[in-house]
Amino acid sequence: MIPDPQEPADADLIRHAARGDKAAYEVLVKRHYQKIFSLAMNMVQNEADALDLAQETFVKAWRNLGKFRGQSSFTTWLHRITVNLGIDLFRKRKHRIEIGLDRVLPARENEADRARITDPGPHPSAGLQRRELRETINQALARLSPEHRAVIVLREFEEMDYNQIAETVGCSTGTVMSRLFYARRHLQKLLRDKYER
Repeated sequence: MIPDPQEPADADLIRHAARGDKAAYEVLVKRHYQKIFSLAMNMVQNEADALDLAQETFVKAWRNLGKFRGQSSFTTWLHRITVNLGIDLFRKRKHRIEIGLDRVLPARENEADRARITDPGPHPSAGLQRRELRETINQALARLSPEHRAVIVLREFEEMDYNQIAETVGCSTGTVMSRLFYARRHLQKLLRDKYER
């Protein structure tokens, strides 16, 4: 997508916002809000919590805008803030929040794909089996640590590559790969235990 020459670049808006220009920051919020809300929703799967998390992200970003050095993109910086706030939320609650795949998958598909995902097909039991599988996966994801859940969400739902995830969560690519490996292995064990009973 070719940027509109009439639209100011993020760097220009950040520079103005860092000097206290609230209108410039408002443009940044409008430009990035949907991505941040989507990430928050993928993490917490609760609209009210996702709204709070997105709002808290932009408030924290506003307060710390002077610390943004541009070493990563503004979007990556916002993602990092959102992920860290989400992990803090999980820890504060001392319980796991379920990720609803029924909400995540349709948001990333077009209308034809949505119909295929939600259409139970000719067999009434197929819809029930799909819901049961989705619930089982949700329960397994809910048992992951916040750090493991974060990398799974960023990789599988946000479709980030390892380097982007590393930059977002603030760790090395090797750590991301390790967390993904252990998260996937834990999910496989939980799912195998469920279906081998």
